[in-house]
Amino acid sequence: MSVAAAGPTHFTVTATYVAPAKPGANGAVAVSFIPQDPDVHVNEEPAPRLKLDPSQAVLVDKQPSAPARTRTFDPETARYLDPKVPVSFPVALAATAPKGTQSVKATVTYFYCSKREGWCRKGSADVEVPVRVP
Repeated sequence: MSVAAAGPTHFTVTATYVAPAKPGANGAVAVSFIPQDPDVHVNEEPAPRLKLDPSQAVLVDKQPSAPARTRTFDPETARYLDPKVPVSFPVALAATAPKGTQSVKATVTYFYCSKREGWCRKGSADVEVPVRVP
């Protein structure tokens, strides 16, 4: 039996809940990609996506639908996200969300490239987001 070694970790992915600015508005899950290699960058297209765990009953996904097709990405022509600016995914509190602080699990899927080494890959990270329900 052989076990494949895990590949290098190119990013640390963190997520926080941003409460709505006013009642009735959407909140957001803000995701930060902290690069571990200065040459590797998260692509703008295809845009990162957040998938909430279907068993959680705290947040409702308010993201627009993902495009059916995306352009082929190439490290020479790809545009990259600014790692200093978190990516914001719109969400709303579920009407039946229990009050107090709840933990919401989600998966972030993203594409990233190394221009120096000439490759692009798909990545994903599981995150856990604490959400305070008033």
